[in-house]
Amino acid sequence: MALVSLNARSASRHLERPSHPTPTQPVTLANCDSEPIHIPGLVQHHGALFAFDASTLTLTRVSANARALLGDTAPALGERLSAGHFMGDALVHEALHEANGVAVDTGEGSPINLEVTLGERRFDLILHRIGYELVAEFEARDASADAVSDFALKAHRAMDRLKRQGSIDGLLNLSVEAVRQLTGFDRVMAYRFRHDDSGEVVAERRHEALEPFVGRRYPASDIPAQARRLYVVNTLRLIADVQSAPVGLDVADPQLPPLDMSHCTLRSVSPIHIEYLRNMGVGASMSISIVINGQLWGMLACHHRSAHQVPYAIRMACDVLAQVLASNVQSLLSREQAGRASSAAQLRGSLIEAVLHAEDTFSALIGLARPLADAFDAQAAVIAEQSRLHVEGEMPREAAAALIQWLTASTNGDEIVALHERERLPENLRSLGGVWCGFLALRFDAIDNGWLVLARKEQVETISWGGKPEKHYVSGPLGPRLTPRGSFDVWKQTVRDTSVPWGTNDLDFARQLRDELIRASAARLADTYKARTELLAVLGHDLRDPLQSITMAAKLLERSLPDGSNAGARLGQRIQTSSSRMARLIGQVLDASRLQSGMGLQVVPAQIDLARLLEDAVDESRTAYPGSQLELEAPSTLPVLADPDRMAQLIGNLVSNARHHGLPGEAVRIRLEQVDVHVVFSVANRAPPIDAALVPDLFSAFKQRSVPNERNKGGLGLGLHIAQAIVRSHRGSIGYAHDDGYVVFTVRLPHTPTPAP
Repeated sequence: MALVSLNARSASRHLERPSHPTPTQPVTLANCDSEPIHIPGLVQHHGALFAFDASTLTLTRVSANARALLGDTAPALGERLSAGHFMGDALVHEALHEANGVAVDTGEGSPINLEVTLGERRFDLILHRIGYELVAEFEARDASADAVSDFALKAHRAMDRLKRQGSIDGLLNLSVEAVRQLTGFDRVMAYRFRHDDSGEVVAERRHEALEPFVGRRYPASDIPAQARRLYVVNTLRLIADVQSAPVGLDVADPQLPPLDMSHCTLRSVSPIHIEYLRNMGVGASMSISIVINGQLWGMLACHHRSAHQVPYAIRMACDVLAQVLASNVQSLLSREQAGRASSAAQLRGSLIEAVLHAEDTFSALIGLARPLADAFDAQAAVIAEQSRLHVEGEMPREAAAALIQWLTASTNGDEIVALHERERLPENLRSLGGVWCGFLALRFDAIDNGWLVLARKEQVETISWGGKPEKHYVSGPLGPRLTPRGSFDVWKQTVRDTSVPWGTNDLDFARQLRDELIRASAARLADTYKARTELLAVLGHDLRDPLQSITMAAKLLERSLPDGSNAGARLGQRIQTSSSRMARLIGQVLDASRLQSGMGLQVVPAQIDLARLLEDAVDESRTAYPGSQLELEAPSTLPVLADPDRMAQLIGNLVSNARHHGLPGEAVRIRLEQVDVHVVFSVANRAPPIDAALVPDLFSAFKQRSVPNERNKGGLGLGLHIAQAIVRSHRGSIGYAHDDGYVVFTVRLPHTPTPAP
């Protein structure tokens, strides 16, 4: 970009060093995010800039085109302002003194503007203080005062219409229409910035010859951080002629620091941005910031195919319109946020009510899976508890199961896990997950591995990408990156393997849900356990006496019938068999009741011969079930310190479990041996392996889904639970394995254990 040469008329003048890259410092994209664009040392060609020392009103800086625009009466560098300067125009002098006097009270950057006429040319005079300097900008005006007044009336009508809009989309659509009518630009777009500062064109009005941009998104790098700051500081920016060369500033003293031009309307533009506009075929542009709570929320961007200068008064009307727009948007956002908070509270209430009345938390969450996903703006929800899994949405079930396993293994306590990058997932999930890479997981039950996981797809799947334009954009020296399509393609690559991050509101809502679920689940479980324990205790106690009476009656019945009759004996045996089975079930219920209430099993250790006890138990089982095949391998004697009744109960439960679940006609293998300092007892039956989803619950009481078996319909699912409690009360362990076609349960006990209290 060629610089304006020094004015040879004054040897004391120096050209302020521009911040733009020089021929020895090539223009590259690397300059874009570090270029100090607020001190360019250049102005646009359609106006002139003067900077005075605020204390003496001595001219310290001036644009090289000042005399060409304003004539010979413009002050020279080093001169103090005098009555003859600026053609002696009293209005100009009055404005200069007023701006310099009130700036201390109003603060830096607060502009004063008015229309002035110097000779035959009209100017918009804009004045503001910055530091110790007073800046005066004379911007040439072409439009008549009547035309400007007409535009002001249109602006007033547009603002009145804005106040009546009830949606953000309606506000933005009305705004782009109003700005296009006021300014005459070929295209006016409304951008809305997202969480990552990328921008989406959400509304547009354009000349019919131009292709539509609405619906497209562009990366945050299209507006570097320093440019974003300037858009907040100076909310309206005009580039009247993209093709014109910038004009340099002459300075009286080379030791002066560069002029901060953040508030200057004539400030020149970064060559990076000029290259971008030229590659788009834009001849002039204007941007109006939509600032909410001090942040750049959005922008109205205007493009024209040729040079286009908009009078300052009209620009200010557009700026005020944008402020009204921002105020209304902020009100609607606050209303939306309040609505979301209310909806979230209602959803939490519905969820807690469902949890308190449902059989378990898992069932309650399934009924509200879709509303929960919608509340978190997620495309899928995964609910897991114990061995159960429910997937709401298109996420593969295999990936959901792997995700729950990873969360359970890699997290502690009831923490919340939030991630939105695929690289943070384990390798197996990266391949299984497909487009899913954002997860918000909350653990509501650490004992039963209860998880609620919300899932989001990667952004490349969720963004409404614009179609490829038919128009061919010419690429300049910086390449296709500096075109809408080039930016579009580059950003499309950067958002792969990432989802929309979870915001503060998402995390707060997740914490509230987790806390509510934990409290509701605890309350429900407490009530359930209390009722269950009381019921089991009552049943066990009240059924023992009538059951004993039935047993005695059966014996009497067997003895009272005439000799030689087998009918009474068979009837008595049947009653005794049924009553014995009922007695065993009641015993299991009482044991389970003690365990659920935290009382533990009663254990009375004694010195016993476990081999003899095992042999007796196997003989009893053979007698009771003549059709069963039991193979016993045990030493002749094996003394241990244990409760004989509990050991008999343990053996009976494991043998009964093997008999019920083994394949018909196959023998149950029972083995007892001493291995080092342990006694090892195992029961094996030929059968397929137990479903992996059921294994974690094998030793649980009152399982929601016990191992299905038609030959054990009357079981309570308590045998293995009580067996585990007996083993633990003897300081031992019990485990399951599948070996060579056999389901094997193995018990390991210390040879001389000290029973647990």
